[in-house]
Amino acid sequence: MAHPKRKVSTTRRDKRRTHKKIETKPLYVDSVSGEATVYHRVNLESGYYRGRQVMEGREE
Repeated sequence: MAHPKRKVSTTRRDKRRTHKKIETKPLYVDSVSGEATVYHRVNLESGYYRGRQVMEGREE
């Protein structure tokens, strides 16, 4: 197995890890139901996608 010749500094290590973070997904408010929904996803409660009914919503 390969071993590093020198210790990797914390700055260099942290620079490499800058992209490994949790990002919050952008939300939008549905114009029909008024609920916050993730982009490019069907609202399962109402069945609407981009203001158009594409499937039946859940019945509770």
